[in-house]
Amino acid sequence: MAAYVSKANECPFCVSAHSATSSMWYGDETKVASALADLDAAPIDEPLRATLRMLGKLTEQNSIAAQDIRAVLDASVSPQRIKDALAVALAFNITDRLANAFGFAIASPEAMNAGARHLLKRGYR
Repeated sequence: MAAYVSKANECPFCVSAHSATSSMWYGDETKVASALADLDAAPIDEPLRATLRMLGKLTEQNSIAAQDIRAVLDASVSPQRIKDALAVALAFNITDRLANAFGFAIASPEAMNAGARHLLKRGYR
């Protein structure tokens, strides 16, 4: 979710950092890259696709409507998971803008992977 919101915000640092984390968590770099490249064709479960679609709309249009929430609920996402996803979007809509404003540099893949391992050890999902 963080990588997807960061992509919508055009934040290269956060896309890189959270793509590394997601790839490590899923054990599938291609799945993560596919979701970022073409959400509709990505090999991901429908609940995640619906959630990412909602977060992308929120990030790009700064609003969502009841039907957007309904679509995610209809994809078998619980209300609590929707709240959690919206919290991720809030955090990364702020973080991405700060990273872009301060010009965060993209570290090497090794450094991004080290950061991903650090986050995952501490319960980041």
